[in-house]
Amino acid sequence: MNAICARNLSKSYDGKSMALKELNLEIPGGGVFGFLGPNGAGKTTTVKLLTGLLSPSGGECSVMGVSPAEDPCGVHRICGVMTESAKMYGQLTGTENLVFFARAAGIQPAECEARANELLKRLDLWDARDKKLSAYSTGMAQRLSFARALVHGPEVLFLDEPTSGLDPESAQSVNEMIAELAGREGTTVFLCTHQLRYAQDLCGSYGIINKGSLLACGSLSELSAGIGCRTRAGFRLADGEKPEGMERKDGWWRTEILREEEMPALLSRMVEAGYHIYEARLIRPALEDVYFSYVERQEARL
Repeated sequence: MNAICARNLSKSYDGKSMALKELNLEIPGGGVFGFLGPNGAGKTTTVKLLTGLLSPSGGECSVMGVSPAEDPCGVHRICGVMTESAKMYGQLTGTENLVFFARAAGIQPAECEARANELLKRLDLWDARDKKLSAYSTGMAQRLSFARALVHGPEVLFLDEPTSGLDPESAQSVNEMIAELAGREGTTVFLCTHQLRYAQDLCGSYGIINKGSLLACGSLSELSAGIGCRTRAGFRLADGEKPEGMERKDGWWRTEILREEEMPALLSRMVEAGYHIYEARLIRPALEDVYFSYVERQEARL
């Protein structure tokens, strides 16, 4: 069973324009799925539909086999959600907020404070546990919101820009927790972001969404193949050397290759041809290159 499924999932807020157009997704359990797109692309709408905060205009979806449209409470028992709109209570302390939401999720009273304390320590909020949330900095409040999403041990975790506003150390701590949850603990993480380099470091598969339409879905290698972004052989040569059939970019002479196994033979031919090779490497397509290729193809078709 897939952790997250969507079939022709659609949403219109005004009955005219579509915020989400016939989304189809199948996301297996475990791992981090990066849902990539600019602001207004449909990412937050998708999360709200998957978590039962919105009713779809068309299609259907499920999380761990549970329909959010039919059983939103059931979905929230197995999901953690962290979005900009997921507010907590400013008059409560950090500990009180986490205990409150743990109780609301049905956790036994004896366990609530223990879970809250564990998360406060892991996210470096222990010293602020007795401060009211209203006195927290933006970064501290962001980390507490992350802790709130985790306090009931969800099977599926929906995150919307979880490191926004965090300093590098805090962001690293959050990312390490996400990787651990998705790896060792088997949690399925649905990560919404427009930070492509960040997503490439953290995610194992991706969906690219723009203007309400899903453009592509898969691993980086699958996305690259789908849009024709190939691996290149790159060579840094002596000044004045210009190998035929190659282009120069950022100080590297580059040429496309169909398979990475072609690299040794190509390097041998370069050496035999007398080129002075200071450095050679494979230049694989970056997520950023692939993402913009899909968006540009969509724009060309509109």
